[in-house]
Amino acid sequence: MVTELALGLSELKGVDGVNITLVEIDKETENVKITIVGDNLDYEEIVRTIEEFGGVVHSIDMVAAGKKIIEESETPQDRLEEF
Repeated sequence: MVTELALGLSELKGVDGVNITLVEIDKETENVKITIVGDNLDYEEIVRTIEEFGGVVHSIDMVAAGKKIIEESETPQDRLEEF
């Protein structure tokens, strides 16, 4: 299913690349982290595709936009998560 979902997402307009990482598996679900790169991505189309493959979007943890992508850097809050 993960490979089919990745292929389905990669075929959407504007998508240049898709990474899917399996984070956790339990009896009924697979939790994955999906990273999609591209220009003019259509959020609704992405969610619709995920749902067509039986998935649910629980959260969006990061969005990058603009002419220049800013590399993420560690903040004091990130260091607190280590404890």
